[in-house]
Amino acid sequence: MRRHLKKTILSISAVAVFSTGLAANSWATTDIQWWHAMGGVNGERVNKIAESFNASQDEFKIVPVYKGNYTETMTAAIASFRAKKHPHIVQVFEVGTATMMAAKGAVYPVEEMMADSGIKLDKSAFLPAVISYYQTADGELLSMPFNSSTPVLWYNKDAFVKAGVTEVPKTWPEVFAASKKLVAAGYKGGFSFGWQSWVMIENYSAWHNIPMGTKENGFAGLDTQFTFNNKNVTDILSSIAKGQQDNLFLYGGRRGDSLPMFINQEVGMWINSSAYYGGIKKQAKFDFGQTMLPYSPDVINKPQNSIIGGATLWVLKGHAKEDYKGVSQFMNYLSSPEVQAWWHQETGYVPITKAAYELSKKEGFYEKNPGTDTAIKQLSLNTPTPNSKGVRFGNFVQVRDIINEEMEAIWNGSKTATEAMDDAVRRGDKLLRKFEKANR
Repeated sequence: MRRHLKKTILSISAVAVFSTGLAANSWATTDIQWWHAMGGVNGERVNKIAESFNASQDEFKIVPVYKGNYTETMTAAIASFRAKKHPHIVQVFEVGTATMMAAKGAVYPVEEMMADSGIKLDKSAFLPAVISYYQTADGELLSMPFNSSTPVLWYNKDAFVKAGVTEVPKTWPEVFAASKKLVAAGYKGGFSFGWQSWVMIENYSAWHNIPMGTKENGFAGLDTQFTFNNKNVTDILSSIAKGQQDNLFLYGGRRGDSLPMFINQEVGMWINSSAYYGGIKKQAKFDFGQTMLPYSPDVINKPQNSIIGGATLWVLKGHAKEDYKGVSQFMNYLSSPEVQAWWHQETGYVPITKAAYELSKKEGFYEKNPGTDTAIKQLSLNTPTPNSKGVRFGNFVQVRDIINEEMEAIWNGSKTATEAMDDAVRRGDKLLRKFEKANR
């Protein structure tokens, strides 16, 4: 089955299908609209998944539509629901979870939908670090995990050899030490990172088992408050800012903007999503590797676990009952080991199920591509604690913008790390109270 799936996904021109042997009759199908935020090559992969599902049966047709970045896609879906012109499925990034949960009457919980459609959903099959992020307090799965990732440390092996860096850094002091050698060897800088709030606030906190906010980072109540202006966080941000003086750290933007610094060998290390694997493999003209996030030994003896980023697929109410049978079939197909293994191996996103991980191991993917299981190991390093299972803050999309603004004030020298994080907490708490008031 895996062989046939791969063949079909890579070349849909043939109309053969996996299990039924029937060609899809497009004239008889019911269209299922799927709005997503995957542009570029990943958008092409989304289209291939939809095409392969459509070829596997002749009753439903998944129609993927790119709606812009994560924020734009979620905003468009909310507006379309109010206008009653909404899709069946919408891809929403992890920080939009609280907002989607608050959209009363709009969301059809995926577990409930599949049960109503008579399709069994085995939640024990999913990786715990992935599924726990999207469950209610009583364990109900709200949305279907799709593209989950976590930040890792990417490094240029050739640059390490040239600079005399013999050990891959495991701690932040080792990152700074390696950076000094890279700069001395002629590189413009030592390291950079992207999605800085996710990497240096959300994941640094989880990795060191530090609460980012009260009430289990928002999971246990709307009356949460931010606490990321603690000394552990401000100390590491201060050290990074100080490192700019000797080009140990170069800032390159809030999201993935700094990738060219790594690809063009301006810096020898880059901290960002594991999902950049496909892009780095395609573009890098050097030998590269990935390893776990660095930790601060003065904060914790051994790291805890990182948290996921990426997005899940939410189902919106308001369509015909029969349509949701097709949505349920697609969700079942999407979470199959074959599809998830292919998606994982192509993109660097983690496989959402244990079976997809085992299939990738069986196929020798990790042996042929060392380090590509780093994200899985990192997410599963320890049983998640209330501090490391994720974040669920209201208005967090806007809060991230605030955090990014304040972090940039650190990098440009207009504020100390303590001043910036105090201001970020103060401004962020106002948005938490606004969200709490609106959803009481």
